[in-house]
Amino acid sequence: MRRRTNPIASILNATTLAILGGIFILGIGVGIAFSSTASPNLENVASREAIDRSAPNPELCIQYGASAMVTDMRVFVTLNPFNVYVTQPSMRPGCVLRRNNWAILEKRNLVTSDQVKSCKNRMNTFGFTGPLEGNPEIECIYQNEVEDNLFLTKPGGGSSPSETDKF
Repeated sequence: MRRRTNPIASILNATTLAILGGIFILGIGVGIAFSSTASPNLENVASREAIDRSAPNPELCIQYGASAMVTDMRVFVTLNPFNVYVTQPSMRPGCVLRRNNWAILEKRNLVTSDQVKSCKNRMNTFGFTGPLEGNPEIECIYQNEVEDNLFLTKPGGGSSPSETDKF
């Protein structure tokens, strides 16, 4: 025995499904809009763009290196008794230059040839805070390997940095 379907019930089901689907898609769109809106609040530096804008000499930094968050803190270690004390970290914007762009610092007489030679011998690069036109703090800094960064590596698998990640 064949069962007859009511055409009105069929249309109602299709309409209900279409309305529910539209509401679902609208909900996803609204959720994406709320989550991707950047807050103009200065305390929110959760995006790369906010860090890039805050970097000293942002155009130069983006073109010849990468903007960075610089954390300054000190660690005190006592041996008897053994204790470790850490100061409150201070955060400020900075920039890391690629090795092939050190001439920018040399041309402005911000580093000496001896500093460049010493930094190059240790396979390091330069990073700075503060605008280059003012009184920047320039340091020879070491880049750790991706394999040492447990946030980027997956358990059981190794990955190497791309050429653009090597400074």
